[in-house]
Amino acid sequence: MSSPHHRLIYTVVFSLPSLKRSFSSASVFPILHRLLFRPARASTLRLYSSSPQSSAMSSQPPKQKQWKEKPRSVPSTSADAGHGDNGVTESMGKLSIAELSEGNSIGSCGSSSVQLFGTLPNSVGKSVVKGQERGVWMPKNYVKSSETATAPAPVAVVAGMEKKEVDTRGSLTRLFQSSLGENFVIDNNTFSKAQIRATFYPKFENEKSDQEIRIRMIEMVSNGLATVEVSLKHSGSLFMYAGHLGGAYAKNSFGNIYTAVGVFVLAKMFQEAWGTQASKKQAEFNDFLEKNHMCISMELVTAVLGDHGQRPIDDYVVVTAVTELGDGKPKFYSTPELIAFCRKWRLPTNHVWLFSTRKSVTSFFAAYDALCEEGTATPVCHALNEVADIAVPGSKDHIKAQGEILEGLVARIVSHNSSEHMMKVLEEFPSPPFDGLGLEHGPSLREVCAANRSDEKQQIKALLQIAGTSMCPDQSDWFGDGDGAHSRNADRSVLSKFLQANPADYSTTKLQEMIRLMRQRHFPAAFKCYYNFHKAQCVSKDSLSYKMVIHVHSDSVFRRYQQEMRQNRGLWPLYRGFFVDIDIFKVHKEKASELLKESNALLKNMNGSFALGKTTDGLADDDANLMIKLKFLTYKLRTFLIRNGLPILFKDGPSAYKTYYLRQMRIWGTSAAKQRENE
Repeated sequence: MSSPHHRLIYTVVFSLPSLKRSFSSASVFPILHRLLFRPARASTLRLYSSSPQSSAMSSQPPKQKQWKEKPRSVPSTSADAGHGDNGVTESMGKLSIAELSEGNSIGSCGSSSVQLFGTLPNSVGKSVVKGQERGVWMPKNYVKSSETATAPAPVAVVAGMEKKEVDTRGSLTRLFQSSLGENFVIDNNTFSKAQIRATFYPKFENEKSDQEIRIRMIEMVSNGLATVEVSLKHSGSLFMYAGHLGGAYAKNSFGNIYTAVGVFVLAKMFQEAWGTQASKKQAEFNDFLEKNHMCISMELVTAVLGDHGQRPIDDYVVVTAVTELGDGKPKFYSTPELIAFCRKWRLPTNHVWLFSTRKSVTSFFAAYDALCEEGTATPVCHALNEVADIAVPGSKDHIKAQGEILEGLVARIVSHNSSEHMMKVLEEFPSPPFDGLGLEHGPSLREVCAANRSDEKQQIKALLQIAGTSMCPDQSDWFGDGDGAHSRNADRSVLSKFLQANPADYSTTKLQEMIRLMRQRHFPAAFKCYYNFHKAQCVSKDSLSYKMVIHVHSDSVFRRYQQEMRQNRGLWPLYRGFFVDIDIFKVHKEKASELLKESNALLKNMNGSFALGKTTDGLADDDANLMIKLKFLTYKLRTFLIRNGLPILFKDGPSAYKTYYLRQMRIWGTSAAKQRENE
C-alpha cells in the first residue's frame, strides 16, 4: 500500500543522478520496499494476547480498576500571522573596566475536578492544604516566585538599534579582548567559585544485559522494593533552560541555532498555554528559575534541526527533567514532582505509566516483545494503558505532535512510593487549560527558518526577536561582543587557573575533584571556557567570570567514570549536558585566611563523609540506577538503515547495502522471520 513517506523516499532516491548512473532502479526498489513496514498487524496483537503470561492472566479473576487520567480534549489550532519584538540589554553598551578594591569577597555578581479513568473517591480535588492556593507548586526550601512580576514592555525595533549594537560591540571588545586573563596571577589570595547552571541526568551504563535488567526489575517490584516507571521516547534533541540569565543550552553547546530554536519553541508553548498572559508568565518563570537556581530539561522536537525516524508533525518540547541546582549537588525531581511543577506553569509533559505489581510489570515486557518489530504509537500506547497500574497521558500527544513512528520506551526503577505520590499529584493538580489555542501567535518556526534560510546568523536573530523580550532580553550568549561567536572563546589558561585557585565552597571543591580526576585518567573530554557576558559588569583586574562546557567525547567515559565512583563514593556524577559558571577572584589577606580555614576543614571532612554506602529511597546505588531503553524496529529501520545507510547504497551498490542491513538486523536481535522478509 502506497503512503506519502513511501512516495517521498522513492522520489528522493530515484531523482539522484549518481544512482541512475550506478545501477538500475529495479535493483533498488525491492530493497527499500521491504524496509518500509506496514502498521502493526492483527496477528501481532494476537501474539501478545496469546502469550504465556496473557494465558495465565486470562484465568485470573477480573483485575481491579486501574487509575488512569483521562486526557483533556484539545481543539486543533493554527498558529500564524503577527510578530514579536526584541530588545537587547542597553546597559551592555555602557560598560567600563572597574578597578575594584581588593576587598572583594564574593567573586560573583548578584543576580538579580480531576478527570480519571475508574472510580474515584469523593475527596478527589478537595485535598489541598487549607489556606494554600489550589494548583500552586513550590520546590521545597526555595523562595517563592514573585507574584507581582510583570513582563517588560516590548522594545520597538527602531532605526537607532544598529548604532546601539555598534556601541555595545566596542565596549565589550575592549572589555574581553584585553589582557585581563593573561595577566591574572594565581596566589594564596585567589579563590574560585563554580556554580552548575544546567545539567541533565548522568548517563548510566548498565553492566548487566537487557535480560538481566528485566529480571532484576521484576524481582524488585515483586518484593515491594520498587516500581517500574515507563515513558515514551520522543525523537528530538536535548534542550536545557535555566532562565534568561541562567542561559539556554543544547547537549554540549550554547549560543547557537539549536538553543535559539529551543527558546523560540518554548516561547510558543507559553503562548499556547497562557494566551494573552504569555509575556507576563514568561517573565515570572524566568524570575522563578533564577531565584531558585533551577533548570528544566526538555526533548526538543522540530523539523528544522534534522529528524530521526519521521518528520514531526509539529514543533514542540516535552519536559523530561526539572533540577534544583542549589549550591551543592543537583537534585532531580521525581516524575510526580515534575508533573506538578509542569502543570503549575502549563509546560508540556510526557506520557507515563507505572507498574507496581509483578503481574503488571511482566505484562509490560510481554507487550513490548510482541510489538517491538512492528509496533507504532497507537497500538503501543493502547497496550500499555491496558496493563499499567497507573497511566498518565502526556499533554503533548505523540501521535498528534510527532506521528505514529515511535522511537522507543524508557523503563527505570523508581521508589515503591511513586504510585501513591502520583495519585496525590493527579488529585491536586488537574490538567491545565490552554488559553492560547485558536489565537494568532506570529510566524511558525518553519516559516521563520525558511524566510532566513540563507543566513544562520539571521535565523538566530529572527527567532530570538520573535520570541520576545520577556523570554530573551539579552542575546549576548549568541552574539558575544558582536564580532561573531569566536569572540566568546576565553584563554586556554582559564582551566588551569580554576584548578590552581583555592575553592571558595563545597561545590567548587567537588567540581575541581571531578575535573582533576578526568584529566589524570586522560578521559577523552573537553573543558571549554567562554566569556560570561551576563557578568560583564563584574569583570575587573581582580575578578574574572567564565562559562565552562564539559563535553564528553565518548560514551565509554561514562562507564569508566562510574568505575571510579565505585572506588570513591564521594565523587559527584558525570552529568550529560554539563554547564558551569566559573568566577576566579582575589580577596584581601584577612578574608583569604578565613576562607582557607573553612576550605581545609571541608576537605578533612570530605574523605570520611561517604564511608558508608549511600542509598536512595532504600535502594542500593546499582539498583537505583537501573534503566533500560526499549526501541522499536520501525524507528530503527528509518533512522539507521535508511537515513544513515543510504550513503552505502549510493556509493557501494545494492549488494553492500544488503550486507549492511542484514548485519544490523542480527545485531539488533531481529527475528528470523523478519530478516527473511527483507532478504
